Amino acid sequence: MRVLVVGSGAREHALALACGRSADVLVAPGNPGMAGRTPAGHSIVTAAIDPASTDADLVVVGPEAPLVAGLADRLRARGIPVLGPGAAGARLEGSKAFMKGVAAAANVPTARFRAVQRVEDAAEFFAGVASGPFVVKTDGLAGGKGVLVAERVEEALSDVAAKLSGAAFGAAGTTVVVEEALRGPELSLLVLCDGTRAVALPCAQDFKRVGDDDAGPNTGGMGAYAPVPLASADLVGRAMDEIIHPTLAELTRRGIVYQGVLYAGLILEPDGPKLVEYNVRFGDPEAEVVLPLLGGDVTALLHATATGRLEAVDEPVVAGAAVGVVCAAPGYPGEARTGERISGLEKAATVEGVTVLHGATAADGDGFVTAGGRVLTIVGTATDLDSARARAYAGVAAVDFPGMHYRHDIAARPSRAQP
Repeated sequence: MRVLVVGSGAREHALALACGRSADVLVAPGNPGMAGRTPAGHSIVTAAIDPASTDADLVVVGPEAPLVAGLADRLRARGIPVLGPGAAGARLEGSKAFMKGVAAAANVPTARFRAVQRVEDAAEFFAGVASGPFVVKTDGLAGGKGVLVAERVEEALSDVAAKLSGAAFGAAGTTVVVEEALRGPELSLLVLCDGTRAVALPCAQDFKRVGDDDAGPNTGGMGAYAPVPLASADLVGRAMDEIIHPTLAELTRRGIVYQGVLYAGLILEPDGPKLVEYNVRFGDPEAEVVLPLLGGDVTALLHATATGRLEAVDEPVVAGAAVGVVCAAPGYPGEARTGERISGLEKAATVEGVTVLHGATAADGDGFVTAGGRVLTIVGTATDLDSARARAYAGVAAVDFPGMHYRHDIAARPSRAQP
């Protein structure tokens, strides 16, 4: 089987390695650090091609933007199986107002909200919120950086005004969703959906803020771990029954057949899990720690999802634990400094249980340089979280580039809430 993975980051590198256990993989556009042979002997090739023109047996779309733009629709029109929803289903991530409307129609437990286009309407909503924090989100795609959680209402309203001005996020911020804050530990639940059936993958917990102890601004993700001790089978079952299945039923009622990954960001409140948001693809950095835990033929599992045949394959066997740590460029999550020489990659790859995933690198002679914000994700796998964490940080200690920064507390307290 030939698999095309669309994207260029560490998530796509992880997908390429997972599919490369049983198939040859092309990553478009990919990055130079991905190319080579998998442990199973299959090839990973990168190329700057138009994914819509592929003749692959399966296309796995990594990032959200191509899905929102309708790439899956164009491929399905040509008879190509795609892991990823069409544009109608991708609105769950492409528009937070749409997502909240679907959740409300499906009676999914989530935070009270209002979609606004005027600061005055946001102020009216926040006046009805008993106390902070106050949540402000861009309606459209913002690369994981369009959310503010403010303790003071004045700060929240200032952010509403800034987003609505278009200065930071352009058209993505012309509508803003304001919410009351939910409190509790956060989980990322990734679910494979084939249009009729849904299968939960191991829960992960990611770390959004740039600094240790959740200091600093939000990023696209500074690391993650899986599985999550809090995510018992009963809890996951409840989330599937109260959140995932009602959402899929509401999409079906609207004539939307959802085939792909549905990523539910959850908060665990005392009375049960609540939906924070939906993404319509594998999370990043969650994919980097969930995919290594899946036994069996991952390509066959994803192909069955894309073709509405999940009932024909066994549910994935899950074993072990994984911890991923992002090594970021200086300046990230602001303007990242690029072109810095990366050292120690070969040494890191020799650490037992460590995989080095390239997120934003470029070739430079016989080595690599930084080419973006989240440069590398170092993943450690083992039979337990503590051992996986030790391996991940041993891998991190082996690599270096000028200005490299990373969080030191990924998976340090696995049951801790991640605000």
